[in-house]
Amino acid sequence: MSFPTITSIAGKRVAVVGLGISGVAAARLLLRQGARIIAFDQKPLALLGSHAHTLESLGVPLVTGEDAFEQVKDVDLVLVSPGVPSFSALTRAEAEGVPIWGEVELATRFIPDDVPIIAVGGTNGKSTTTTLIGELLATTGKRVFIGGNLGTPVSDHVDGTFDFLVLEVSSFQMERVDQFHPTSALLLNVTPDHLDRYASFQAYANAKGNAFLRQGPHDEAIVPAHDPTCAEQAARGRGRRVTFGAGADVDVTDRAVIDRRNGESYDRQLWCLQGTHNALNVAAAIACVSKFGVAPGAIRERLAAFQGLPHRTTFVRELDGVRYYDDSKGTNVGAAVTAVRGMREERIVLIAGGREKGGSYQPLVDALVSRGRGAVLVGEAAEAIEHAIDGAVPTARATSMREAVLAARRLAVNGDAVLLSPACSSFDMFRDYKERGDAFVEAVLRLEGQ
Repeated sequence: MSFPTITSIAGKRVAVVGLGISGVAAARLLLRQGARIIAFDQKPLALLGSHAHTLESLGVPLVTGEDAFEQVKDVDLVLVSPGVPSFSALTRAEAEGVPIWGEVELATRFIPDDVPIIAVGGTNGKSTTTTLIGELLATTGKRVFIGGNLGTPVSDHVDGTFDFLVLEVSSFQMERVDQFHPTSALLLNVTPDHLDRYASFQAYANAKGNAFLRQGPHDEAIVPAHDPTCAEQAARGRGRRVTFGAGADVDVTDRAVIDRRNGESYDRQLWCLQGTHNALNVAAAIACVSKFGVAPGAIRERLAAFQGLPHRTTFVRELDGVRYYDDSKGTNVGAAVTAVRGMREERIVLIAGGREKGGSYQPLVDALVSRGRGAVLVGEAAEAIEHAIDGAVPTARATSMREAVLAARRLAVNGDAVLLSPACSSFDMFRDYKERGDAFVEAVLRLEGQ
């Protein structure tokens, strides 16, 4: 998609739609660039965060309430936050030729052309891979910004001096890009997710693949080998293809990750990260950083120390021969399947459920048939997941995380793992996946030995 060109923000009338973290950061950047902005959010003013109220103190008009978005009109540019799906006034503005940008599109237009941008996309593994790439690049002594969907909007840091920008990019963020041009674009995987927002899996995949669009032959498109969906998306740009996975440019074997481009081998037994999914994340990171001068020795040293991120198959404790893991970030079926199949324990009791995101639970059922001892189901999706399991493994229902952990403990036997990997979003019971994971950890730590 191509938008009318805006060569300068100064003096332009800009609607900022959605006043979450990235929307408010974009508004601040627009103000610094001399734009005349008006901000819109469907929440009542009293429920907006303090950052939004800061905009009001800077003289930014705020339009709030249920019909706020429909009042977007008579502007030169619409800046839409990633959490905001399309709405009728936005469709009208687009039909009238008004440019519609996301926060990443806006922010990266103010990044110097000689600063490499690395965009890490995919349904699962983005945060771990983004963080690892950033840490590997930092071993060169260069200044590295790590953020984007990971939690720190780029818009708040365009005035900083960085040698690299490493951005986790979501499908929502990539919906509205035009000039966004990553030097290296990674698409780790694409499995069904957010089908409550997208009309089809193909539409979801296309949003993720927008990161490749403006790549040229001097850029790199890094994708898993033998993955036709990712290959199709990478082919939408002109970046040089680099593959990772079994038999790829950066090969993943049971014992090591081997960079076939230079012969360097990285022993998986020496890492803190475990599981095939993490081996693929490491391979993708190595595929990315080698061209930027990261030494193999530095890669080995960093892999030996890198612990991963909280709420991503994080070991909590062992009690009575059962090991407990927090994978609250497993907010879609694909992530939960990867977590179940990647566990080192032979049998798993899964805690799953929450708010549904669309798509089938059958891949999760198949994983449970192979590896599951049982499943404890919570939240709005409990009935649907239980219906899909249909007796394939024992199930239990719970109305709180404390109750779920107790039920999982009763199902587990010595040598098993209890895994929180919900396959759903958290918003029916918790503020976000972090609060959900913290509740799980607290409940596990309160267990007493038998």
